Amino acid sequence: MFQQKNQSNEKKLEYALKLHEELHENYKLITMLSIVVERKGLRMVFENPYSSQHYLTRYWPIKPSIIDKDRTQNGDYFIKPTQYWFFGFKPYQNLVFEALDYVPRKTIEKLFMSKDSEDYKRERSEIHPQYASRFIRQYLIDEKEGVKE
Repeated sequence: MFQQKNQSNEKKLEYALKLHEELHENYKLITMLSIVVERKGLRMVFENPYSSQHYLTRYWPIKPSIIDKDRTQNGDYFIKPTQYWFFGFKPYQNLVFEALDYVPRKTIEKLFMSKDSEDYKRERSEIHPQYASRFIRQYLIDEKEGVKE
């Protein structure tokens, strides 16, 4: 990494070990949560960034149910490939017949250059309300039953 170019090999290895420990802890937690959901028969959806080299994509025994490679197609700010796992149910495949409102596209690079680090982290993880609404209606609600009050 560019930030480490002047560091000793020892410092680089210590940093790599720290990242590996964080990765292990997060992997353990999501796996434990998923086991509880399976045992209790609960419903859960979780999302995580997608890439072919992603840790969950390569090593986790459960494959994602949906991979959205371009979120702007459903009204989000970012292309940002995302994968979704569904537990306890299969995602519905409803069609949403409505025009998308225009949402200005954002890029991670422009966002990073123009914001302080806390704003950048928050804004980068936000989902546009239009994308969230379409996701719910497309994958989470049975259109035959409709919304139950």
